[in-house]
Amino acid sequence: MSRILILHTGGTIGMTRTADGYQPDGEYFRQAIFHMDSLKAQGMPKWDFMETDPLLDSSRMTVSEWNTIGRIISDHYEEYDGFVILHGTDTMAYTASALSFMLRNLNKPVILTGSQIPLCETRSDGRDNLITSMIIAGSGKVREVCIYFGGVLLRGNRTTKYSADGMQAFVSPNYPALASAGISIQYHEGTLLKQSYDRFAYRPFADVPIGVIKVFPGIRFELFESILTDKLKGVVIETFGSGNVPDDRGVLLPMLKKAKENGTVVVVCSQCPQATVDMNAYEAGSILRDAGAVSGRDMTTEAAVAKLYYLFNIYDDPMRIKYSMERNIRGELTQKNDL
Repeated sequence: MSRILILHTGGTIGMTRTADGYQPDGEYFRQAIFHMDSLKAQGMPKWDFMETDPLLDSSRMTVSEWNTIGRIISDHYEEYDGFVILHGTDTMAYTASALSFMLRNLNKPVILTGSQIPLCETRSDGRDNLITSMIIAGSGKVREVCIYFGGVLLRGNRTTKYSADGMQAFVSPNYPALASAGISIQYHEGTLLKQSYDRFAYRPFADVPIGVIKVFPGIRFELFESILTDKLKGVVIETFGSGNVPDDRGVLLPMLKKAKENGTVVVVCSQCPQATVDMNAYEAGSILRDAGAVSGRDMTTEAAVAKLYYLFNIYDDPMRIKYSMERNIRGELTQKNDL
């Protein structure tokens, strides 16, 4: 029988009401799941429970917490057949993306889940999300970092939060679901990552300076010039459409050239959830290409940020990082020859 580690990091699922709103309550949550008969039912995997300290609202997650989660998985990798990470929804897609890169040659399921309504409430969606995540983690069919939420299993580094109040909080706009949970769980075999035959390895992230700039009509790029110093290692620019930016009145190009000279890697993603960046498609996007920016193709911003952290931890050469940003490493993007 499979054995699963449940790791509670915080988030709505384990919160209770206070005078200041919902807050993590580890004591309540431990009592709740240890007395949940469904988790002891026939057919459920065996499980152990662990929690991080402190438990956090996921809006307070940092690179340090990503490393803690990754280290716990690495330390216990040989002991368990799968891992279920209970996490707040606000930054779940960022954590899932980060784990997908720091856990190399992963051959076991790491399923992130949580809830929109706390487990302490009558209508909580946390029960089904937890139970189904454990079944998936114990099935032996998945070998990657995923998010399970609202009846759908998604690749973690393809996922973005879509709704703050709907029960289906996440979408994967540029890659199909890995599985759907109805009366039974239907796995879509062709979408799953294949087994790796290399040795599992965990590589924590250093907290390198990375930024995100969202383009909007009338943006004054000169206001961002002060942050484009040699201290900024990477920046993700969320552009319009397939990689277009507004007329910059001659400001943006010198800024990007300066960033290139400083070794700052500029990655272009789209504000459109369903899109592929192609800086050759329109004249309005060519300025980015000409200044040395690289295409994030159909990556989410969450995946692009996590990938930059990862690559800056293994390479010193910005050109090597730029090359790797446009190549598929963990199933996070669709390369041209994959289209």
